[in-house]
Amino acid sequence: MDTRDDLLRQGHYACPGCGLAIAMKLVLSALGERTIVVIIPSCEAVISATYPFSALKVPAFHSAFVIAAPTAAGISRALKVRGEDDITVLAFAGDGGTYDIGLQSLSGAAERNEDFIYVCLDNEAYMNTGIQASSSTPFCSWTVTTPKGKKERKKRLMDIIVAHSIPYCATATIGYPEDLIEKVKRAKKKKGTRFIHILTPCPTGWRMREDLTGIVSMLAFETKIFPLYEVYDGEIYRITKMPKGLPVKEYLSLQGRFSHLKEEEIEEIQKNVDKEWARLLYLAKRNAENCA
Repeated sequence: MDTRDDLLRQGHYACPGCGLAIAMKLVLSALGERTIVVIIPSCEAVISATYPFSALKVPAFHSAFVIAAPTAAGISRALKVRGEDDITVLAFAGDGGTYDIGLQSLSGAAERNEDFIYVCLDNEAYMNTGIQASSSTPFCSWTVTTPKGKKERKKRLMDIIVAHSIPYCATATIGYPEDLIEKVKRAKKKKGTRFIHILTPCPTGWRMREDLTGIVSMLAFETKIFPLYEVYDGEIYRITKMPKGLPVKEYLSLQGRFSHLKEEEIEEIQKNVDKEWARLLYLAKRNAENCA
């Protein structure tokens, strides 16, 4: 990426190897300067900082934890009243602010099909407050609030979002930046509520080396743990890249948060991943058959 187009300045407050900061750069580069960003309390708020020290080169509004979506909706409506239709309103929120605390207000805005792009930057725990588990934290993962491994499975957030029949939603990862950028550009061209779920590895919370962020992002996809797909109008599923189907152990073994796992737990995770992948294939195939 040409750093002249980087809308997140150097010298921001991200930790070394932060996947979230990389995702923010990619999303902003795809949207361009005519963008207004909504930030809520999260790692992205720490990274971007506050006026007059903001690392963002675009206007930003720092809102409350629970209301990223309705704040973006309000700004979008205000711009329309002023006749400014060429500005994209973007909400950045983490998994805590989306899966848990912000889900109700996000659902309301999506039900009304408010006109903005919502990006969930998912590092699978409350990282900036000390690595507490969220409902995005994977099954068996260590956090400070799940020291023996989380007992519950990760919430199917995309299913919830798809149920609102919004024009566009997609998954992406920084391991495949071209795919991520193309999806953001597709979202930009549409109107109404658009949602992009990005997996953003956190070296600190995932207990891994700082230089593994990109590799782990790619392995999340290649092991089918985090498939890359998009859904149009709540019905049309499209898988955008086909994974190699590597064993989940290759992904788990690089992260200290899974170092306590026994073989039977790894087998159970593999079984769940295979089941979810088969389900996604069915949804994509069903759509293809209906369109034939």
